[in-house]
Amino acid sequence: MGDYKKLLKQLENKSNKTKAEKFKKHNKPKDRKSGLSLQKCRRCGKKGKGIISVYNLNYCHQCFREVASNLGFKKYD
Repeated sequence: MGDYKKLLKQLENKSNKTKAEKFKKHNKPKDRKSGLSLQKCRRCGKKGKGIISVYNLNYCHQCFREVASNLGFKKYD
């Protein structure tokens, strides 16, 4: 998303404005409504796979291991 805005700013500063308009039309990133890109860890902010969303926890697996005992989970061997 940051690269899109950076390129758009560069194109708008150039004299030919039609390139910037064409770039906006064809290269705009999709607005996501669901999927991995919207899930993020509530503790560290990591996105993507490894998010534990069961019971509405929304922790990545590293953060979950650190706070699991505080949440009441027990480790069984």
